[in-house]
Amino acid sequence: MSKRLTSESRSYSQDEVGEAGGPRNLAVVTQESPVPPRSPRRRADRLFGAAAESPAPRPPRERPEAPASVRWAAALVGLEAAATAFGALVLLWLTLTGNPDSVSRAVAEVVLVGGGATVLTLAAVGLWRVSSWARGPVVALQILLGLLAFTTAFQAAQPLIGVPVLALVAAVLYLLATPEARLAFYR
Repeated sequence: MSKRLTSESRSYSQDEVGEAGGPRNLAVVTQESPVPPRSPRRRADRLFGAAAESPAPRPPRERPEAPASVRWAAALVGLEAAATAFGALVLLWLTLTGNPDSVSRAVAEVVLVGGGATVLTLAAVGLWRVSSWARGPVVALQILLGLLAFTTAFQAAQPLIGVPVLALVAAVLYLLATPEARLAFYR
């Protein structure tokens, strides 16, 4: 190395001397840092990276108050979910005690109706909480239920089953189309 870089006997000019008597371009440390010294990192942390620090807790989310029409729609969708779950249990009972032509088709029917009841239940909870995701599935399921109820009431000649379902579907779609319900989901 050159003598200039290793020599400690260099005299500094007045322009180069800082307040602590050393050169201005080098930091003079006179106090200990308030940060405690870090322990040496483990080999796994050096190779793969250490775990991230836990983030700050999220602030509580404000839930808007559900308007009356949305609460009524959620209650009606919950009623539909309960009726659909009861229908799934009846289908399961008929499958287990009867002699279906195709057991796999009967079990698939029970699973589909039970899945529909589950989706309706989740959608009713989402409507009650005014969750933005809940309105679309509810409208789509109401259209599907309306078509099934129309077929049941008029083509299958079971108006005692189809007409009440059609009335429920019409009521839910009306309640979700009110201005206060649309504004609640617009936010």
